[in-house]
Amino acid sequence: MASILGLDLSLTSTGYSGCGNSGAITSKFRGVERLDDIAQQIQNLVITAPADIAVIIEGYSFASRHSQAHAIGELGGVVRLTLFRLGIPFVEVPPTCRAKFATGRGNASKNEVISAISARTGIVWAGKSADDEVDAWVLEEMGRCVINIPRYEWPKTHLEALDKVDWSPISK
Repeated sequence: MASILGLDLSLTSTGYSGCGNSGAITSKFRGVERLDDIAQQIQNLVITAPADIAVIIEGYSFASRHSQAHAIGELGGVVRLTLFRLGIPFVEVPPTCRAKFATGRGNASKNEVISAISARTGIVWAGKSADDEVDAWVLEEMGRCVINIPRYEWPKTHLEALDKVDWSPISK
């Protein structure tokens, strides 16, 4: 495994980072058409990527209090099924592990994650989809650490977040 794509799934702005690209996937559709559109855009990302790609997805946030929880679950299911059908290995990273890797604390806010990553890397994250893009970048970097090609050095306390994730789909 040498190529990692991080995905922070969202109905309005799915962040992605990997294979030299980053950004946000949006859709003008609603309902099932939106699910299909986002899945198609993700499929296009992975089929144009190197053959040895793996995807790191932020897992579900069970503490969410938003009324969109079912729709987010549907998106997660559609994306996971798309990756499965394409034969692309994927790993799910709990949101608390993503936050701990980025900041050293599992309960860090989105803004704290952006600030911590910007301070460590010098990358400026701004704009409407900044939090989605930085989360995808963090997921990609986590995967890169697991396969021993990180872009940055990480403190031991941050790397402890990796121990809480089942990396077996990409470490076979």
